[in-house]
Amino acid sequence: MEIILIEPEIPPNTGNVARLCAGLGLTLNLIEPLGFKIDDKHLKRAGLDYWPHVDLRLWPDWRAFKEAWRGGRLWGTSARGGELYTEVKISADDGLVFGPETRGLPESVKAEMDGLMRVPLRPVVRSLNLAACVSLITGEAMRQTGLWTSMNFG
Repeated sequence: MEIILIEPEIPPNTGNVARLCAGLGLTLNLIEPLGFKIDDKHLKRAGLDYWPHVDLRLWPDWRAFKEAWRGGRLWGTSARGGELYTEVKISADDGLVFGPETRGLPESVKAEMDGLMRVPLRPVVRSLNLAACVSLITGEAMRQTGLWTSMNFG
C-alpha cells in the first residue's frame, strides 16, 4: 500500500503523513508542485527525526507518477463524493490518493481513479484535515488488508 499526496500545500500536514508512513512502513509519494520546499523547517518538525525512515518518492507531476505506477488500484478521496471509506475493499498493493488541502483532487485526476471514497462528514464541516483523513483511511485499509498483523512492528 502506498500513500500519494498530490500537490500538498501545508508543511505540517505532509510532515505528519510522513511520520505515519515511517511508523507503518508505507511509501509516501509526493506529487509536485509542492506548496513548500522539501527542506521546510515546519515539514521537518512535523516529521520529527523519522525522515530517514520514510520511503519518500518525489514526482514532478501526476503524469510521471501515473506512468510509473505498478501497484494495484488507485483510490481517490473526496470530501463529498464516492463510497464510504469503510465500504471500499482495499488491497495491499493499492494506492491511496489525496488532493491538495484547499482544492481536493483535480477533476482530471478523479477521472483516472479506479474508485473514489469519502469520510462521512456533517454538512457544517467542509472537509477534514489532510493528515487526519490520511490516518483514518490508512488505518481502515491496513485493517482490511491484514497489514497490521503481517508487518513486524516489534
